[in-house]
Amino acid sequence: MSDDVSKGNGGRQRNAQQCARAKANTAPARIIKATRRWIGTPYHDQASVRGVGCDCLGLLRGVWRDVVGPEPLDDTRSVPPYSRDWGEMGPTEVLAEAARAAMAEIPIANTRTGDVILFRMRAGAIAKHCGILSGNNRFIHAYERTGVIEELLTVSWQRRVAFAFRFPDSAKRKT
Repeated sequence: MSDDVSKGNGGRQRNAQQCARAKANTAPARIIKATRRWIGTPYHDQASVRGVGCDCLGLLRGVWRDVVGPEPLDDTRSVPPYSRDWGEMGPTEVLAEAARAAMAEIPIANTRTGDVILFRMRAGAIAKHCGILSGNNRFIHAYERTGVIEELLTVSWQRRVAFAFRFPDSAKRKT
């Protein structure tokens, strides 16, 4: 028998690629489970403590710690400086560049549950808000005055999506 084949399910065979695909499909569920634990956390600008306070980036950082491990930050890469000004203009997509350094950028049309989406809140402005897709046309994000919530990805939100990213391969995640 080839190394590419494993036995299971009453003797039926599944190739290694199918097994890997099945394992990878559990990753979005793990991400959403971790993200939903943050629902109800109050909004607090530039914080990232579940149950105490976070902003949208703090939510993403906390979920990263829960499902991937330590944040991919060091002396040369840190949380990008950011302000609460959603109309900020500029030549550099600071949030998107930071996401690219740690996650795989994907076409917006190819998003799935568990993917990270970045929003451009005003035409011509840089992306300043993020959330995590939770399935059934919904997403979870931290929003000023409401804290961490899960809500519909309405047409209004959909037209603001500027970038999409996927967490690293589940094989790199802590168990």
